[in-house]
Amino acid sequence: MNPERETKVKSILITQPEPEPGRNVYEDFVNRYKLTMDFRAFIHIEPLIAREIRKQKINFLDYTAVIFNSRNAVDYFFQMAQEMKVEMPPETKYFSINESVSNYVQKYIVPRKRKMFTAKGTEKDFFTLFKNHKKEKFLFPCSDIRKPSLPDFFTGNGYDFTECIIYRTVSSDLSDLEEVFYDIIVFFSPADIKSLYDNFPGFKQNNTRIAGFGNSTQAAITEHNLILDITAPAPGIPSMVAALEDYVSRSNKGSN
Repeated sequence: MNPERETKVKSILITQPEPEPGRNVYEDFVNRYKLTMDFRAFIHIEPLIAREIRKQKINFLDYTAVIFNSRNAVDYFFQMAQEMKVEMPPETKYFSINESVSNYVQKYIVPRKRKMFTAKGTEKDFFTLFKNHKKEKFLFPCSDIRKPSLPDFFTGNGYDFTECIIYRTVSSDLSDLEEVFYDIIVFFSPADIKSLYDNFPGFKQNNTRIAGFGNSTQAAITEHNLILDITAPAPGIPSMVAALEDYVSRSNKGSN
């Protein structure tokens, strides 16, 4: 925390897509402090093409179980199967990280009670789903950027497990922001930081305050020799909106 950098905040850029109407968790905070807040996704995802899947030497029909940890993985897996003219057998088992993802799988298959397994949203609970399925051949459709904990669990416990990169995370074109400046920029992933430098290799922080959510994001910020002014989560500050309010309440004190 550097009090010298706690100057008045008027504008904030959130490096994520704009929330749907009625789901903007920042709205009350922005209105109370009379701030300008813009949303702009710094990254987006692109599906691989069939040739790129084949280069990974993966045949979907070689696997008896599929693991999904996101809706994107569900969409791109079944779209790729259709493109490759592959129909998954009805006895295929599907393991989902949470109920939302599990329900989404049902867009593409006829649900069978004994073939769908759903966790409650935590990794620890997710891992317990697999205890009685050690004989399955697992396929994990995923992004080129993913946490190592899930593959580490499977390889460390002797499962027959294969990752399939089915979509990639790429930097968005931000050229229209070149001459636009914000008092605070909020980052949520290392890929956001990569996009910043892909677009603006000579980026200078100057008096722009930088906020980072999560350990990996914060590490990427410091690795680029940027000043990390705002962190979340932190003790007593569970969310980014809480972290921003904590900061702005000090920097804008007496100016409302």
